[in-house]
Amino acid sequence: MSTPPSSRHYLPVRAKFVFCFCAAAIWAGFSTWFARGWYEDLHALVGGGLAIFIIAFIAIIPGYMNAFLATGLLLDRRPRAGDALDWPALTVLIPAFEEAESITQTLESLALQDYPAPLRMIVIDDGSKDSTARVVESWCATRRADPITHVAFELLRLPKNIGKARALNAGLALTHTDWLVSVDADCWLRKNALRRLIARALSDPPGTAAVAGAVMIRNSRENWITRAQEWDYFLGIGAVKRVQSLFQGVLVAQGAFSAYDRRALQSVGGWPDTVGEDIVMSWRLLATGGRIGHAEDAFAFTTGPASFRQFVRQRRRWSRGMIEAFKESPRILRVPRLSLIFIVWNALFPLMDLAYTCAFLPGLIAAAFGYFWIAGPLTLAVLPPGLLVNYIIYRSARRSFQEMGLKVRANALGFALYGLLYGLMLQPACLWGYLSELCRLPKNWGTK
Repeated sequence: MSTPPSSRHYLPVRAKFVFCFCAAAIWAGFSTWFARGWYEDLHALVGGGLAIFIIAFIAIIPGYMNAFLATGLLLDRRPRAGDALDWPALTVLIPAFEEAESITQTLESLALQDYPAPLRMIVIDDGSKDSTARVVESWCATRRADPITHVAFELLRLPKNIGKARALNAGLALTHTDWLVSVDADCWLRKNALRRLIARALSDPPGTAAVAGAVMIRNSRENWITRAQEWDYFLGIGAVKRVQSLFQGVLVAQGAFSAYDRRALQSVGGWPDTVGEDIVMSWRLLATGGRIGHAEDAFAFTTGPASFRQFVRQRRRWSRGMIEAFKESPRILRVPRLSLIFIVWNALFPLMDLAYTCAFLPGLIAAAFGYFWIAGPLTLAVLPPGLLVNYIIYRSARRSFQEMGLKVRANALGFALYGLLYGLMLQPACLWGYLSELCRLPKNWGTK
């Protein structure tokens, strides 16, 4: 029998933050002390300044972040949002560009939602050249023959491709409900996803402008790239959002599956016409004092990139979007809040990816020939604490799955690939994205 909530000792959020900060600082201090020999060897090779940069951004700062996340997850005991007494009507926007093969399953999952209030589903066909519009029209005609009383589907057909952001804004212009949800056209939602998402939105503190759902990989068994991505979404992205939510400041309401306060969204001009429209829009909300929550029990399963080229393009776009967000909302660094630490982390990511790509990867090649200047025995010493952090994250994520009646499938190969090879693809792709935006390279993007 579980202990009644009233008898549990409650640790305030600010106290949890201080605890996480101190635990991570202690770990960073120990790591710095432990790396003295490494520094001396590297100093003799490349000089003091470069040696400090390499060690700090390869080991010390990532270790600090991981220790903070692990401690936060151990302290996270947020109760599940209860059902609302007065559910609001809801509009769901589904932008689609050449999604004829996947849109039907997305619509089926939306039709089966157990949301207890009226639902209006708007599919926005963004000038598709394939049969997306015909597939949606045919599906809608079938649903009208067997109507679901509180769910209405409609198609907004745009004459030409204008990009995901402007397609979403076209749907926003037709929206009159207080809350709306964006869903990618290749997502499959669990039956209670919308209900859990809006329950969190209604139970979160005042000023909540958006709530991000929990997005997982749907095609995780397609090949080795999707197998590795399953762990990235499960252990990486999901854990970060969980800890950000603990400290009342998720940074991104991802376009794949998130809810938005319509008035707050309209006040920042809707989705901006940028490469990273969701992160830029989210940071505009944060810069105006809004708050973004996270519904860890509202699950949507998306189709991840299944080729190396698609993966690199996606992560390049995400990284470029982060630089766009800093350029668009520089004052976000002046809004005092606990989650400011995560924004500072984002500012450090380009330096970490630079150190990994330009120092650690060449260090691995050098180690293969017996030169252990960067990657060597001391580098291996960070593996045990890294595995401990991932185990803590895994237990937390598995608990969320089990609470929702889901099972974590075995994926040992994917985990090995995630631990050994994923960074070899991820960090260079991210670095390319940062440089693309800083150098103002041409922006070519579609709705994906």
